[in-house]
Amino acid sequence: MSIRIENIDIKNIEDIYEFELENREYFESVLPPRPEGYFEIEKFEEIMKELIEEQLSGKCYMHIIRDNSGKIVGRVNLHSIEGQHVRKAELGYRIGKEYQGKGYASKAVKQVTEQGFTKYGLTKIEAGTSTENIGSQIVLLKNGFTLVGSEKKVMKINYKWVDGLLYSKVHIYNNKD
Repeated sequence: MSIRIENIDIKNIEDIYEFELENREYFESVLPPRPEGYFEIEKFEEIMKELIEEQLSGKCYMHIIRDNSGKIVGRVNLHSIEGQHVRKAELGYRIGKEYQGKGYASKAVKQVTEQGFTKYGLTKIEAGTSTENIGSQIVLLKNGFTLVGSEKKVMKINYKWVDGLLYSKVHIYNNKD
């Protein structure tokens, strides 16, 4: 199985909307909910256009994940980018319900992490997950992330507070970089 990740763009907003709508119920059962109005098409387009602008200015890098047939199976993002000399970002990802457990997240995280370090000039990438999301923890560990801490009641999922884990990966530069 191969995947392709590509930056969100004005031309794929409709596909992203369909993917999010199709997986809304599932995502809300395992992730914090989207903001009020997110699923109203006009608001969704506005949010996507703002993200594209932020992407162009280097504040975030938002990607869709496509399978061999070109269908969107998930999203993987580097956001909350900060720092000048030590640039860090937060990693976020979500895979559609029917594509869970098939390796899409692992491959996408690998690709976007490599891009983050080589193309986007990041030094550190952090990712958070709930203590209950074992699949996400495995994805991060498989990709060389290290558990750096935990926090009680850090996010609300499905109307209840859950504990979280923080992982990080650091890119060590050498004289050849």
